[in-house]
Amino acid sequence: MSDQPPQPDITDPQDPGLPIDELPDYDPDTVEQDDTVIAAALKRSLAVFTLAAVVIGGILVASGYLETETEVVTDRTPLEVPQVPERPQAEIPTVMFTDITDEAGIDFVHENGAYGDKLLPETMGGGCAFLDFDGDGDQDLLLVNSRRWDWDTRPQPTRPAHPALYANDGTGHFTDVTRQRGLDVSLYGMGAAVGDFDNDGRPDLFLSAVGHNRLFRNTGERFEDVTKTAGVAGKATAWSSSCGFFDADADGDLDLFVCNYVGWSKDFDLAQNFTLDGKLRAYGQPQKFPGSAPYLYLNNGDGTFTDATTRAGIEVRNASTNVPLAKSLGVAFADLNNDGNVDLVVANDTVRNFLFLGNGDGTFQEEGRSAGVAFDTNGNARGAMGIDIGRFRNSDELGIAIGNFANETTALYVRRTLADQLPVFQDEAISNGIAPPTRPELTFGVFFFDSDLDGRLDIFAANGHLEADINLVQPSQHYKQPPQLLWNCGPQHDNEFVALDPSQCGEDFTRRMVGRGASFADIDGDGDLDLLITSVGGRPRLLRNDQKLGHHWLRVRLTGSGGVNSTAIGTWVDIHTTDGVRSQQVMPTRSYLSQAELPVTFGLGGINQVEKLVVRWPDGTTQEIADPKTDSLHEITHIDTTTDTKGR
Repeated sequence: MSDQPPQPDITDPQDPGLPIDELPDYDPDTVEQDDTVIAAALKRSLAVFTLAAVVIGGILVASGYLETETEVVTDRTPLEVPQVPERPQAEIPTVMFTDITDEAGIDFVHENGAYGDKLLPETMGGGCAFLDFDGDGDQDLLLVNSRRWDWDTRPQPTRPAHPALYANDGTGHFTDVTRQRGLDVSLYGMGAAVGDFDNDGRPDLFLSAVGHNRLFRNTGERFEDVTKTAGVAGKATAWSSSCGFFDADADGDLDLFVCNYVGWSKDFDLAQNFTLDGKLRAYGQPQKFPGSAPYLYLNNGDGTFTDATTRAGIEVRNASTNVPLAKSLGVAFADLNNDGNVDLVVANDTVRNFLFLGNGDGTFQEEGRSAGVAFDTNGNARGAMGIDIGRFRNSDELGIAIGNFANETTALYVRRTLADQLPVFQDEAISNGIAPPTRPELTFGVFFFDSDLDGRLDIFAANGHLEADINLVQPSQHYKQPPQLLWNCGPQHDNEFVALDPSQCGEDFTRRMVGRGASFADIDGDGDLDLLITSVGGRPRLLRNDQKLGHHWLRVRLTGSGGVNSTAIGTWVDIHTTDGVRSQQVMPTRSYLSQAELPVTFGLGGINQVEKLVVRWPDGTTQEIADPKTDSLHEITHIDTTTDTKGR
């Protein structure tokens, strides 16, 4: 049976009684962010863009979407251009990255199925994952693929496109083992999630798609498709995006959260006549499509899942129409209010972001507006894509980074207070230096990682526009855009982050591409973190971290047991040094459509001794290791006692 969705009547797929053309003209949860009405928008915004050119060095930023969910509106919210902060006095490091894609044996090319009609899914895909699927201790690589559309009249290839699984030999050289491991399957894939859902000690794999999703159980020899028996295929009409495993109900096994983007069909997409300039066909704006609620699947512990979406409290609906509000592209997990329960932040495209506070029993309360993460500083929703959560100040000030559309800065919501268990965040992107370099770009994958091992988490962004022809109507915009590395200077500086230029991170790093998914892992065992960036309809880029700063590091790989999932997802690791306490969470789900490695890496800078390492397991127990060796990997297995001082 085909995995492509059937072409239903033009109605909301989750509420068939409501035709799309009867959706409301305005909703306070949404804001328009589209460049398909660019000609009119540019005329109205000429003065604003002139100001932008003066302030940020002649760069005309991209025109955004500005319409309701169902009708194009050409008025714009005035653009507030942040002042460019002075460069910090800190010594900016040289963190060179080298493109080793060919050398490493990666010959993958993403197939997006584009044939000329410009169907929206064609420009949105390209997930990836680092995972140790064979248990040999090094980080292997998965690249998610889409495929040709069923209705494509071009001659079909001999073998349909499929995902690619590469085994690492431990040195950063990879061998394609897709067919041997049973993953040469055809689907219009989008993203990936990695986690051991059956607790047998082997990481399993979930692939999101346009149409039915897939769950593959890792048998040790190959990946077995168990989607049907597990009950996680989703609807044939759905378009799923980012996804992740986490323990929603604190029972020790992994549950599954799946973002759904918009209610989409080929016929409706083509009927809208999306254009860039009235002539050139364009990819559609999300406001023209209805929302689509995410899925929450609770693990039954026997290889099956129960769809708990409705009763869990994550099905947010439009108050006026009862249509699902979400248009979700990214999700991140962390305990945001220190109550011991896992919470979720969902990045939505052109509607407000969600923050779901977990109750510890698989149910959630949505508090995005109250917590301050729903909108930008002007009260507008943005075109949100990728997302990550991290303690980038080595303090209790959790940060939520969200990549947004062109002409919208990357958001950095920082938790400043707790009010009756409600975390309160403030977007500090303008004040800490992120806004000017990130405003012009269209950011998809975004995550925290310590690029130079100095002990502070930096921010990576994968960028690329939706439209190959965007430069014809917006001279300042390009389809291919450079990735960005925002180096963390430390909170003592007025502009906390500074964008590194090619002389500081390498020409290979900053070379333009149509970036989408992105991830990181130590692929060669040298202690620093290497990067992978995917490209829609093109080749990925594998970047080896060749920094030579002499900084020390410490890596931790955990294994759960008993009441803790075997992959230890959700566990926090703390290291205590003379400079204080640093914390990181075992959480592969981050970025856009992607998964990072499970081991956590702490940069130590010039510190060559760690006083102690503390593991805080999801079941409330802790383990402590005194004086752990630096510049080495520590493997720790959960022991079901309140404290333990043994590590192995």
